[in-house]
Amino acid sequence: MIKPAKDRLIVGDCIDEMQAMPAESFDAIFADPPYNLQLKGELLRPDNTRVDGVDDDWDQFANFHDYDIFSKKWLTEARRLLKPSGSLWGIGSYHNIYRIGCIIQNLGFWILNDIVWRKTNPMPNFRGRRFTNAHETLIWCTKSKNSKKYTFNYQAMKELNEGLQMRSDWVLPICTGSERLKVNGQKAHPTQKPEALIHRIILASTNPNDIILDPFFGSGTTGAVAKRLGRHWVGIERDKNYAKIAKERIRLTEKIDTNFILTTQSKKSDPRIPFGSLVERGFLSPGDTLYDRMKRVRAKVRPDGSLTLGPVSGSIHRMGAHVQKSSSCNGWTFWHFTNESGELRPIDDLRNIIRKTSN
Repeated sequence: MIKPAKDRLIVGDCIDEMQAMPAESFDAIFADPPYNLQLKGELLRPDNTRVDGVDDDWDQFANFHDYDIFSKKWLTEARRLLKPSGSLWGIGSYHNIYRIGCIIQNLGFWILNDIVWRKTNPMPNFRGRRFTNAHETLIWCTKSKNSKKYTFNYQAMKELNEGLQMRSDWVLPICTGSERLKVNGQKAHPTQKPEALIHRIILASTNPNDIILDPFFGSGTTGAVAKRLGRHWVGIERDKNYAKIAKERIRLTEKIDTNFILTTQSKKSDPRIPFGSLVERGFLSPGDTLYDRMKRVRAKVRPDGSLTLGPVSGSIHRMGAHVQKSSSCNGWTFWHFTNESGELRPIDDLRNIIRKTSN
């Protein structure tokens, strides 16, 4: 088997094409499969105009059993194609997401989160016999419960959410206006997902130059956003008309300058540098004095990387907490040294020098 080329759209059946690909080829998979909506007859608005619902052949299955067989086949291949550190995103509505979630767990995937995409502008319930269906559900999972090195850009998600932890309910509009692709004035694809949704998924769970598979490529949203964010993509789409639209869309998409692709990294992703390394490497010497920010407190550095202050000694964190009468302290930002210019600087500056020289 030949490894799939990056940035390529394959026209064909997703299961057949996935079976032809080698194992562990992808860093992430985003799947927007048929929802099996089971729409019967026309859906009319109160003014008797017709609602353009999803009644295409690709969304039609004889029964739940057939849909489950189809879902199990593509999910089996998806799991095989994921790298050990990769993750899968699947999206659906109440019509299918519970069936897909069950199969995901039965196949050995490990669910990390279910995300509620709450639509700010959902289609109303015209018949007035149910609640307005205002959300869809995403399942985010790894290949197995033993997959510990999956990508999650926690700090980037926090920055995207104005400094707060990103929650599992995402409030985003559906695809409308100029973003909605059209052919002869009609929607080019009935279930086109908003780029904002895919942007968040790709930013959260992949890194630049990762390769993403979308087995239900549709109008090419995944490919367009992946290209813009400096990721690679492979799409599979069985409908030649959709494939043509997607190719042109991606061709017109501009990639972000490489200087701006990188996102804010979590401190947890940095290599651990013990304070003692600063002493071993000569950045600080035994007997040197460290200060708090106001120079009200002074502690001495010992050869083993601990600090001593009168009769008390301990780590930079323990000693920082001790002088503040606190239960905890970040010693890297509390303790300061005097640099060659006589300026008082946090010892974290020295740690960052070591990190840069270690990369």
